[in-house]
Amino acid sequence: MARFEHYDQGTPSWVELVTPDQAVAQQFYGPLFGWSFNDFDMGDAGHYLIGTVEGDDVAGLAGQMPGMEGHPAFWGVYLAVDDVDATTAKVEAAGGKVEAGPFDVNDNGRMSALVDPTGARVNLWQANQTIGTVRANEPGTPTWNECVTADVDASLRFYTDVLGMGSEPMDMGEMTYTVLSNVEGKQIGGMVPLSMLPDGTPPHWNVYFNVEDVDASTTRVEELGGTVVAPAFEVATVGRMSMVSDPQGAMFWVMSAPEA
Repeated sequence: MARFEHYDQGTPSWVELVTPDQAVAQQFYGPLFGWSFNDFDMGDAGHYLIGTVEGDDVAGLAGQMPGMEGHPAFWGVYLAVDDVDATTAKVEAAGGKVEAGPFDVNDNGRMSALVDPTGARVNLWQANQTIGTVRANEPGTPTWNECVTADVDASLRFYTDVLGMGSEPMDMGEMTYTVLSNVEGKQIGGMVPLSMLPDGTPPHWNVYFNVEDVDASTTRVEELGGTVVAPAFEVATVGRMSMVSDPQGAMFWVMSAPEA
């Protein structure tokens, strides 16, 4: 069991689905990942659902904000920061845009919403009572994140300047994969060129969920009304994975570790 009590700056600390219909999303992700849900009434902001595994927070399901009508569902990522105000203040000088905040989320923490120089949205989270994802890196929980960008060099400069993140190229034959690290030097995610994804995919941060059996989970996605975007395949030393989307169009990956 992998439980977390703290995230160093630059580490993905929470994943959140923004969806036009939370009930439909709940009916999809619950049986797919074995999630139970806690429902929080946020007043004028509607309801916020938190998917849990054995009582531990895993991911959020949020409704769309006004003005997002007709926008497909999407998964988003929060990066941990020590001081969200100081970090957010660096965004525009580094070529990004601040879309919202910083602002408090009750007593849970403080956040801001950003767009990096290539158009990928990402959120910053300074924890107070809530760190974000409590359980990860096991079936039904997040296990990896990637920034998908049209300009790897520009994106790397931005995340280095704003969050102090590091990077290291990894030769994968037909492409060079960029591994990202947090301020403590720990590998926490990756960065890939937009050209590796289907045409029309916008820049974004994506989410990989750990599963026991990628093929079985991929089949289950279709049974629950989702779509297979990229059938299951193996990556040496990394594992088996497939790219899928939920019934409302949110794309994500399911992944299992390589067999010993």
